[in-house]
Amino acid sequence: MDVNAAVAAAAAIAGVLTGVIAMLAFRWSERDQKRPTRTSLHTDPVLPPGVDTVLSVLRSSAVVLDEADAVVKASSAAYALGLVRGGKLAVDPMLQMARDTRRDGEIRQVELDLPRRGTGRGEALAVSARVAPLGSRLVLLLVEDLTEARRIEAVRRDFVANVSHELKTPVGALSLLSEAVMDASEDPEAVERFAGRMQIEATRLTNLVQELIDLSRVQNDDPLDDAEPVRVDELVAEAIDRCRHAAGTKQITMAAGGTADLHVRGNRGQLAAALGNLVENAVNYSPARTRVGIAARRVGAPGGDLIEIAVTDQGIGISEKDKERVFERFYRVDPARSRATGGTGLGLAIVKHVVASHGGEVTVWSAEGQGSTFTLRLPESGASRDRAQQRTDRAGLSAEPERSPSSPRTSPYETLPAPEVLP
Repeated sequence: MDVNAAVAAAAAIAGVLTGVIAMLAFRWSERDQKRPTRTSLHTDPVLPPGVDTVLSVLRSSAVVLDEADAVVKASSAAYALGLVRGGKLAVDPMLQMARDTRRDGEIRQVELDLPRRGTGRGEALAVSARVAPLGSRLVLLLVEDLTEARRIEAVRRDFVANVSHELKTPVGALSLLSEAVMDASEDPEAVERFAGRMQIEATRLTNLVQELIDLSRVQNDDPLDDAEPVRVDELVAEAIDRCRHAAGTKQITMAAGGTADLHVRGNRGQLAAALGNLVENAVNYSPARTRVGIAARRVGAPGGDLIEIAVTDQGIGISEKDKERVFERFYRVDPARSRATGGTGLGLAIVKHVVASHGGEVTVWSAEGQGSTFTLRLPESGASRDRAQQRTDRAGLSAEPERSPSSPRTSPYETLPAPEVLP
């Protein structure tokens, strides 16, 4: 009897202990669930109602800090700019602004240059930071990326400065030459010489104004609004005809070849101007009694076939450091030589904009003393593709042969099969 009573008492005690332990475990679990985690610090339980929704639609990078300077909420753009790292605001000037605003409640704004993450070239991000109190304990930081706006402003400022300089040069020359004509009114030979110079400067001024108009037009107009199939043969013939006199004066042979009956789609006037600028440059920068070639061919591409139009010369060539800049406005590889040839420094900029607006690209191969090849790559028109499917004639540009590493790199134009020579 005593043994049974002892067993019953022990079972009762064990049941009580089990119940106590279960209750403690439940309470501990409840408290653990309510404890803030690292993830919950970046969500919005402490944000005022509606703030999270507003921050999610802002274009600016947004960061919300609590009274301990910990990040309560940060947009993905803030992480992308490198403002937040490891749950902390990583920009000391912004952090100090946030502390000052938390102390006195004043709204502050400042512009800063931040190092760009992941680059070793010293490039900086230009940002505008604005700090304001958010409720009684939080601080809101809004950061706007001004890098692109600064770049556009610099381009605009340089463009205005370059235009002013380029316009003043021929205008000043015309003013001086007119005074010289007046002073030499009794010397017919001097008057004729000065008048000839005035005509050259007037032509240069006219060309500059026209190219500024053309550049503005190709930047503002969408050529695909009134696009039409354009025959590449006609573009090549027009470009050659445009430069025939200048080439004849220097005894430069112009040759056309490649695949016939190709079409591209776009604005015929803009495409003709772009190709004409390339051929004109090739003639202007080539020595006398050399050759300029224009070749067209079809090349395969993942998104559809492309039409390549290559313009090759045997001129002075372009150095490696100048290749990436030749398409900038007013940039001249050799300023003195460009002025002698009447160049404005806008021709290649127009080419670049025209080709880009037509969904293509322009590339350059060049070697100093050997010449240059500028290649336009444009999407093929549907009319040209339909004809290609019906033709069995495979005449055209052959693929460029492979070269051993020791072989000299030459222009792609050398692969043309017997181009037609045009006088």
